[in-house]
Amino acid sequence: MEVAPGPEALGHRVAALVLEALRSVATGRPAKPLGLATGRTMEPVYGALVEQLGGLPSRKRQELLAGWTSFNLDEYVGLGPGDPESFAASMERAVGAPLGLAPGQLRLPDGLAPHPEREARRYGQAITAAGGLGLQLLGLGTNGHVGFNEPPCPPEAPTRCLELDPATRHQNASLFAAGLAAVPQRAITVGLAEILAAETVVLVVSGEAKAEILRRSLEEPPQPQLPASWLQGHQYLKVLVDEAAASRLGWVRVSEGKPDGWVTTS
Repeated sequence: MEVAPGPEALGHRVAALVLEALRSVATGRPAKPLGLATGRTMEPVYGALVEQLGGLPSRKRQELLAGWTSFNLDEYVGLGPGDPESFAASMERAVGAPLGLAPGQLRLPDGLAPHPEREARRYGQAITAAGGLGLQLLGLGTNGHVGFNEPPCPPEAPTRCLELDPATRHQNASLFAAGLAAVPQRAITVGLAEILAAETVVLVVSGEAKAEILRRSLEEPPQPQLPASWLQGHQYLKVLVDEAAASRLGWVRVSEGKPDGWVTTS
């Protein structure tokens, strides 16, 4: 686990991991697609990533972006790229447009597909056809979901269309201009099966509101009622959090006098 002094430092560290994955592709080493996430926690990550790529020489930046291919975790059913509150629009604003990514490099489920269940199967098959996921970024819901894998959820749950938990809709209501009534009731999500098959999983958690669910996800036995707890069994799980999110973890201590405020613990 790595503990950052705040959300900004956390964003820069996670962005550096994404940049490292892009460099692996550029050097010709076999690499799988990125698995990306949306939400408030990821906003500083993508801002830092755009900044870090922008600081590179133009030729180097283009080499890295030429190898970009990614799958986002989820999309609301009924929302498409033209809707500013869709995840497709959010990713285009945060990453696609600033980096000049070509169509097809930044992939999401089609929230406007006439048959969402069929679209979910297609999307899962596309991930499989691409060789699975490489570096997978994850946020953490206040009910323990990752992606939109709502509780209860077994570890073998595939990419699918599902009903959103009321807690999730309330949590996301502030992101919609019209509030809770505008939050869709269904979504397509990459399943825990595909997430747990990723080469590396990076769980990113920020803020005191997530402190208790983070503690439970890391300390309680893996269980369907706490989907994020299944991550404990992943061989290459990285947990990156800020101090506020780590505040309920009694075994985490920030070292006084450490210049950058960062702490790495097992």
